[in-house]
Amino acid sequence: MFKNHPKGLIVAFFTNMGERFGFYTMMAILVLFLQARYGLSEAVAGDYYSWFYFAIYALALLGGMLADWTKKYKFVILLGQIIMFAGYAIIALPNMPLAVALAGLFTIALGNGFFKGNLQAVVGQMYDTEKYKHLRDRAFMIFYMGINIGAFFAPFVATGVRGWWLKIHGLEHHGGLPALCHKMMDGTITPENTTQLQELANSVMLNHEPVVDLAAFAQNYVNVFSTGYNWAFAIAAVGMIISLLVYILFNKTLPNKEKQIVEVKEKSADSNASKKTWGLALAFGLMIITSGLIHLLGWATHIVELDYKSGLAIGLFVAFVTYIFTNSTKEEKPRVGALIMVFVVVIFFWMSFHQNGLTLTYFARDYIVTKVGSFTYLFFNLESILCVIATIAGAILALQNRTVKQRIIGGIIFLLFGAVCYYFTTRYSAENPIGPEVFQSFNPLFIVSLTPLVMGVFSWLNKRGKEPSTPKKIGFGMVIAAVGFVIVLIASINLVSPHLLEGRVPTEEMRVSPYWLMSSYLVLTIAELFLSPMGLSFVSKVAPSRFQGLMQGGWLLATAVGNKLLFVGSLMWGRIDLYMLWGIFIVCCILSALFIFSILKRLENATK
Repeated sequence: MFKNHPKGLIVAFFTNMGERFGFYTMMAILVLFLQARYGLSEAVAGDYYSWFYFAIYALALLGGMLADWTKKYKFVILLGQIIMFAGYAIIALPNMPLAVALAGLFTIALGNGFFKGNLQAVVGQMYDTEKYKHLRDRAFMIFYMGINIGAFFAPFVATGVRGWWLKIHGLEHHGGLPALCHKMMDGTITPENTTQLQELANSVMLNHEPVVDLAAFAQNYVNVFSTGYNWAFAIAAVGMIISLLVYILFNKTLPNKEKQIVEVKEKSADSNASKKTWGLALAFGLMIITSGLIHLLGWATHIVELDYKSGLAIGLFVAFVTYIFTNSTKEEKPRVGALIMVFVVVIFFWMSFHQNGLTLTYFARDYIVTKVGSFTYLFFNLESILCVIATIAGAILALQNRTVKQRIIGGIIFLLFGAVCYYFTTRYSAENPIGPEVFQSFNPLFIVSLTPLVMGVFSWLNKRGKEPSTPKKIGFGMVIAAVGFVIVLIASINLVSPHLLEGRVPTEEMRVSPYWLMSSYLVLTIAELFLSPMGLSFVSKVAPSRFQGLMQGGWLLATAVGNKLLFVGSLMWGRIDLYMLWGIFIVCCILSALFIFSILKRLENATK
């Protein structure tokens, strides 16, 4: 996999893998933790979630500016890792007030801003030479695999730690129970909800004794449930330590930008102080105007989420676009303009895709069956899913046109691990509980599994001179993403939408098979492979050399704005039918694809 690539790619791969393991351990449970611990509604929890996701990527702009200014990319990356570890340590503390938890999340976001974009920039710097530049797209796909190997294990760890903590306190997991407990604690529970709370409380007691004091049970269940998530946050901190150690020990193999002298002509934007000042002033002014207009739109439409804070997020992107464009030279403007247009598309992709941690997680919690059969449970248990992966890998190795020895080894692997999978199915019961967090593992699993396949297809097309350009891959990715939401839309047609439930937890009869959501994640993952690593490669290829860190920050800022717009999903969750909700994201993806294809020639010319 790393053959013919510079050694630094291996270091970046494992550094990113450790950090992403910690990050996705947290993200798999964050919105569920906020609701379980603090009794927040879906809309409020979604607002905090979207602001955190916004900050994660928006602060990459600050990190990129700092690295471009100092040229000390590697030091800024190290600083980001240390800050992130401090943030994870804060949110791992149990029973903290909401303000302290939010402070911890901001600390993580700040550290991530220093780390993420600059590590991507350093990966791009390794492929700026003639020797390696033709491997750039493939390098970013390999780098992306590192992200998702860590992300694959994260939900299983988060679920396992939460389940372990509940079990040692004599309790089982039920995702809908904390909301009913909070209704009991704040005195808003109805007689119908009380009856359901009693039934669910009795069902989660491992000693099978009926609950007598519902008020005491509610308080205890919320505390134990949320503290289990705090322990999972502590595991995320361990992931950061691993990432930090890998980076400290082996970062010498990464390029050192501060040793490279970049000459700029006397008339360039960088030497023109008055032009920079004018650009800053214009950017700041447009940010204020945009923020005000968004806030006015929210007031006129009675959408409170379109407040000055949301306006500020969009205004910040407008300010970035204004600043970078006004400070670009005539030669740089076509490249910068092409990047900005791709950034606009990126906003709508991530607004849709990152619903996997928000409304698709709500869907997993409320509308996917809570118990599955022995075969399906193979995919929801870490040890058995690893055996499934090994079985598939063995089959692929056995069927490939390689040496007889390799095919025999593949056949042995297939038979051995296939037998272990069969053993697991005989050991599992007819009904096995699954948690909504585990669905977050399917996206990284599919990425790791499909990346070699997609790379192989692109390589096969490349040898025949038919490989799509990077911008064309991005356009195809948006179309595929729309198909992913069509799948979950079909699954939702006959379901009782959230606004009709009136606070009730859906029964098993009101839920659907997990394969609907798994299939949706599969298609969305293919879309991600066409867009995200290709976008990173496009930025590193097209960005002017003096704006490498800043333009990677711009990519992440666009991602941040898309993440801030995640509130569209949580806002609509309890207001419209489910199929209409998914339709919003289908339309966004299709319109974005049409935009990309309409400017395709301009984007392709920017890479030449």
